[in-house]
Amino acid sequence: MPEDLVQPITPISTSPPKSLLFGGAIAVVISGAVVGFILTKIPGLGKNVKGSSATIVNTATEVGSTDTQTFRDSAQGTLESGGLNGEGTHKLIRDGGPSQTVYIISSIVDLEQYAGSKVQVWGETIKAQRAPWLMDVGRLKILE
Repeated sequence: MPEDLVQPITPISTSPPKSLLFGGAIAVVISGAVVGFILTKIPGLGKNVKGSSATIVNTATEVGSTDTQTFRDSAQGTLESGGLNGEGTHKLIRDGGPSQTVYIISSIVDLEQYAGSKVQVWGETIKAQRAPWLMDVGRLKILE
């Protein structure tokens, strides 16, 4: 009689068939494409995004972007090569001592061309770890 109480257990598959998974993945991709297509056809959607209408200036005394909304901070002084502990590629030496030095970088202006010159720069102040003032320069004007 104890032999009747023990019966083998037949394994039950808990994973869905692979064809069902593949079909579900195809349905998700197709529905995403359809929704994307529909969203592109809705008038006025995304039209409030403002693009920059700034131009690039390149004269004998001034170089860089005319975008005054992005590059609204300014400073003037003598441009020198070198940053502070890896922050900035150049520095702007200003009156008032080392605490007034602006450490700068730029992806628009080749700052090395103006090293040693007295300049005015316009840029955007960015967060620094060590430098008291770190600026991404967008425009540079030679003063002397």
